[in-house]
Amino acid sequence: MNKNELAVQMVKDAGVTKSDAVKVIDGFVEALTEELKKKDGSLTLVGFGTFKVVEKKQKKGRNPRTGEEITIPKKNVVKFVPGKKLKELVK
Repeated sequence: MNKNELAVQMVKDAGVTKSDAVKVIDGFVEALTEELKKKDGSLTLVGFGTFKVVEKKQKKGRNPRTGEEITIPKKNVVKFVPGKKLKELVK
């Protein structure tokens, strides 16, 4: 499902206009992005799950072309942990 398909589903389920649905999706993404930019930022939707930033440590890797060992620097990544209700629905 992409953004447009989600907006169409919201129109059916919530009875809002498509432009309002797109605004809500954009607002959610913006709020999530702003929260995750903060140090120790996270967003929890009870029953659905939690979005949080975790730091991946520096590690050793290999260049697939040359086989040369390289160092992969540490970086922050977004992690989603599903909530209990979502886990049960997906089973």
